[in-house]
Amino acid sequence: MTDISRLIFGLVALLIAENAASQTHYPAKPIRLVVGFPPGSQPDIVARLLGQYLAESWEKPVLIDNVTGAAGNIAAERVAKATADGYTLGLLSQSQLIINPNLYKLAYDPVKNLTAISQVTTSANMLVVHNAVAAKNVQELIKLASVRPGELTFASGGSGTSTHMAAELLKSAAGVDIRHIPYKGVTAAIPDLLGGRVTMMFSPVSSVLPLVREGKLRALAVTSLRRAATFPDVPTVEESGYPGFEVTLWFGLLGPAGLPPATVRKLHLETVKLLSLRDLRTKLADQGLEGIGNSPAEFAAVIRSELPKWAKVIKASGIKVE
Repeated sequence: MTDISRLIFGLVALLIAENAASQTHYPAKPIRLVVGFPPGSQPDIVARLLGQYLAESWEKPVLIDNVTGAAGNIAAERVAKATADGYTLGLLSQSQLIINPNLYKLAYDPVKNLTAISQVTTSANMLVVHNAVAAKNVQELIKLASVRPGELTFASGGSGTSTHMAAELLKSAAGVDIRHIPYKGVTAAIPDLLGGRVTMMFSPVSSVLPLVREGKLRALAVTSLRRAATFPDVPTVEESGYPGFEVTLWFGLLGPAGLPPATVRKLHLETVKLLSLRDLRTKLADQGLEGIGNSPAEFAAVIRSELPKWAKVIKASGIKVE
């Protein structure tokens, strides 16, 4: 071995050793957790809960960075392009990881450019309508839409979000024409829904939970295959006449590609530990959320399997983004 070769070999060994040592002490500084939706939205709520518990456990600040716009794509891109040291992570939804790659030309690949750590939560969307709408259930709503094609409107949290996809799938299944009005997040759409300027919306349960309980909006159905624990009297869309209809909303913790395995393992184990805490589970349940905590390999497998599934659904439904 030449002197230059020895020097290069030594430098590489030193860098590997330093990297391993730095990861042993991870985290050594504040963590930035990127969220693609505004404060008060469901992903923001999940991120702040997770960030709070991580910060308390590790005694290091977790800073929530709300990077809105482009249906969450800007936030996902920032995570994908961040330094792979574990100090920039993303709480990303299936919209950013599964749906958007089938709708947009993106600057990131959810499989190649991101490291899956764990799915964190899952929840149903809820179909809600303004109280002036005559329909009391999904079938009555579809009948109303069929006799007034193009007149009814549905709000969404943005083109390509699960709230958009749920409505498009129902339109396709029922063969009705309802106009899409996209907003920059579900919370931005709620005032117009309350004011009757839009007819309906599929929303995360947590975003409309108090409004439904107070009678300000009427719930017609949930998009999971089982009823929501917070609203056991509200039927599923499947029970309302559309077999197999399911558009749940989940969020997962990811980092850029190339995260050190030790960091991935530490983040995953800590996430699972926190999701097992009764206090956190209760807080999530109050928001209509259920913890997941699967492994990095399981999470990565979900992404790989769901991408082609949604590609077929989107193509068959003829869904377009504005």
